[in-house]
Amino acid sequence: MSLGAFLALVSLSLLRGLGIPDSPFGPLSFGLPMVLAFFIALSLTALAAIIIDRILYLRLRRTGPIILLIAAVGMAFCLRNIIQFIWGPQPQYYIKAIQIARKIPLLGIRIKPDEIFIIIVVALLVIGLHFFLQKTKMGKAMRAASDNMELARVSGIDTEKVIMWTWAIAAALAAAGGILVGIEDKFITPDMGWQMLLPIFAAVILGGIGNPYGAMAGGMIIGLSGEISTAFISTAYKPAVAFIIMVIMLIIKPRGLFGTR
Repeated sequence: MSLGAFLALVSLSLLRGLGIPDSPFGPLSFGLPMVLAFFIALSLTALAAIIIDRILYLRLRRTGPIILLIAAVGMAFCLRNIIQFIWGPQPQYYIKAIQIARKIPLLGIRIKPDEIFIIIVVALLVIGLHFFLQKTKMGKAMRAASDNMELARVSGIDTEKVIMWTWAIAAALAAAGGILVGIEDKFITPDMGWQMLLPIFAAVILGGIGNPYGAMAGGMIIGLSGEISTAFISTAYKPAVAFIIMVIMLIIKPRGLFGTR
């Protein structure tokens, strides 16, 4: 998330430097450079994930899950420290303009135009991922490998290619999340992904490890629960809501809502 967000920041600065008009799209707070930076950052983050996999995880593929977990945490620390070394710990801004929320009469709520844009983009990404997994040859191979890697391999599926595509798509989606958070909050930090690790992990546990649709459902439940909880408790306790839901799910149904044996 952090890597994608900061690659978007670099791309945005370069595109502005090239003289591309930065006039906002209608009520949105950003213009064409931000949209182009979004796609550039997704591509670069996907490429970075593939390179990391080839250098690090490929050599550890046949080790135990604990070794892979330690390597993943170590790589996360490395990426965060590299970003902080280059940009420093201070927040970096995509756009510094303040956007006023607008009232939607029929729903009785106030929402910023950027938030509507974010909802639309997320919906398109979810729909796109669904069709990719269900309708494409690679998507079906991913589901087969996720269910049983060894059986997929002996059935003729190129599992290394599947892993590479999985890294690329997962990294691009994580980068999209980081950029959209930056558009919503108007700033990004090197540890933004680290701060969201617990809610993300809770969402995966809640939905069921290995099930992409479970992760989507878990993310919606965790996100909405955290926001709704602020009506009853202090916002300082919002991260604890994700942890409580995760613990309850582990007690009641350890495999998650959509988990299978």
